[in-house]
Amino acid sequence: MESPTDTPDRRFLDPVLQREFAVEIVRRLKEANFTALWAGGCVRDHLLGKMPKDYDVATSATPKQVKKVFAKRKTVDVGASFGVIMVVGPRGAGEVEVATFRSDGSYSDGRRPDSVTFSSPEEDAQRRDFTINGMFFDPLEHKVLDFVGGERDLSQGYIRAIGDPHARMREDKLRMLRAIRFTASLEFGLARTTKAAVTEMAPQIHVVSAERIAAELRRILTDQHRHVAVALANEVGLLREILPEVVLHGQNSADPESESRKPQQVLATSENLSPQLTALRLLQEPSFELAFAMLLRDVSNVEAICRRLKLSNDELERTAWLVRQQDALREPDKLRLAQLKRLLAHPFRDDLLSLMRATLFSERADLHPVLFCEQFLEATPPDVLNPPPLVTGNDLIAVGLKPGPRFKQLLDEACDAQLNGELISHEAAM
Repeated sequence: MESPTDTPDRRFLDPVLQREFAVEIVRRLKEANFTALWAGGCVRDHLLGKMPKDYDVATSATPKQVKKVFAKRKTVDVGASFGVIMVVGPRGAGEVEVATFRSDGSYSDGRRPDSVTFSSPEEDAQRRDFTINGMFFDPLEHKVLDFVGGERDLSQGYIRAIGDPHARMREDKLRMLRAIRFTASLEFGLARTTKAAVTEMAPQIHVVSAERIAAELRRILTDQHRHVAVALANEVGLLREILPEVVLHGQNSADPESESRKPQQVLATSENLSPQLTALRLLQEPSFELAFAMLLRDVSNVEAICRRLKLSNDELERTAWLVRQQDALREPDKLRLAQLKRLLAHPFRDDLLSLMRATLFSERADLHPVLFCEQFLEATPPDVLNPPPLVTGNDLIAVGLKPGPRFKQLLDEACDAQLNGELISHEAAM
């Protein structure tokens, strides 16, 4: 048996091979006289005409029986006590999560069931989060099994909790944030009863770990409809619970007057968006750090927020730098040459220019600063923009200087003079 770290790298997956392997999993289980169906998000994506990123199979086979059926394949116990086995496919096909049909017991920790009971497809569907994620599909017979009204909500465009929405949110509080993400990314509406439950229970999001909340924020902020998700999170009270430092100014309501209108329709024009959300919307395929910096651009304690969410050091560094430097290039033609070159040679430069462009657009301001920087970059060779230093620390040590505050000051002064064109040789710099 392999460890989870040995599973295939998703960068090298072939969607066609993934699908074929997911079909093969169902076929093999059926040949062994078990019920087997695609389940959850892959069914939703398939019915929407999208190629699923991964596949889940639900089956009447127990974990022990699943491993016996796929004895010649590598398997991973990712949650055997919950009836979940990962079956690893051939190169390029990835892996398929195979789970036994089950009913969940109570959720005392607000995340995982305290116990599970193996059950039927009908009962299994009832434990899932939203109707559009609660359907099954038989890829051999091309038949949908829907016990929760998922096909109706998928066709009408609604995110609706299965059964009692309060109960579904109590089981896993992160479902509140997932409801926001699905509503925005799929361009759906959020069903009234589900929205009411999220609004009422929003303060309970704090029982969810910072890491899980951050993972959802990464998905939300890198999605095309990130501005809709943020507006909706603000409306139901989740934004002030997760990011109380962020205050959205102006009109940002994503609430339609009737359930027949979707949040995207309400927020379709810039008149319904604050400059903050307009700028967030205008970002083109941003990194998480760029989108997060845009959301935090009026906040002073960015590092503390990143630490609270337990972001990586790289994410913290990039986000904080972008917020600090957001106005540094507002008047690039008035900067000293050394300062301009340092900023434009910085590894986060492209994100900074993207942030500036979206901000200026949202303010209906002149794009001259961005155009100036782009023209400067085009006209400046890389070895002039960021040349090797004429003087190094070793040079200073060689002439008897010891590292310290003055040591760094001398190196910075020499670098500035070099970037300004005042020094052109090692001898002159020394």
